[in-house]
Amino acid sequence: MKTVAVCLVVFGVLLAIASSTGDARRGRGAFEQTCTGCHALDRAKVGPRLRHIYGQPAGKDSQFGYSDAMKGASVTWDDATLDRWLADTESVIPGNDMAFRLDDASKRADIIAYLKALSGK
Repeated sequence: MKTVAVCLVVFGVLLAIASSTGDARRGRGAFEQTCTGCHALDRAKVGPRLRHIYGQPAGKDSQFGYSDAMKGASVTWDDATLDRWLADTESVIPGNDMAFRLDDASKRADIIAYLKALSGK
């Protein structure tokens, strides 16, 4: 029984690692389908520009008028934070202006891979 439990844990960890590896090429399509209604890469729209967002602190782009919640946030846009953010923005920075949820973990990973590639990371 103990061996089965250990195998299940190991399988779960491997599955999580495999599912978190995104594909930037698929991410471009997912980004265009999911994000471009509010975001562009090189200019602000309803949301801030996103070309170099990966690795940057939240709410600090001087060319965008962020909510007080975003301005006061102390998070950096890395894989883990972006994944949590895209899954449920309110859980990461309560009171922010972006009401969004993307339930598909694979699509989130692809979008993150795309944003990471655009930032040269």
